[in-house]
Amino acid sequence: MSAPDLGDILKQAQQMQSRMSELQRQLATRRFEAASGGGMVTAVVSGELRVLEIRIEPGLVAGGDRGMLEDLTASAVNAALALAQRGVQEEFQKLQGSLGLNLPGLAGPR
Repeated sequence: MSAPDLGDILKQAQQMQSRMSELQRQLATRRFEAASGGGMVTAVVSGELRVLEIRIEPGLVAGGDRGMLEDLTASAVNAALALAQRGVQEEFQKLQGSLGLNLPGLAGPR
């Protein structure tokens, strides 16, 4: 059994880094959307876990129930962030599998 070639190991590491960087760029452009209150409040976040958009039905604002509006907004944002986190994790696990790696701690950026 021969020792692994250091040049091959470095080349593989560079390929992995390049693929991970590309995946991060792709995920940054993905949008994840979730709603609460039967669609009264909708939140859209990116794969970078940044809030991109909040949509609130006009009737909810006109109703004047500030507490409900706050609760529904928090719920929609949290649901969208959870979707994005799952999506990011799934993509990094796919990449990990395609590279033949088994690194339990590799779940992508947080």
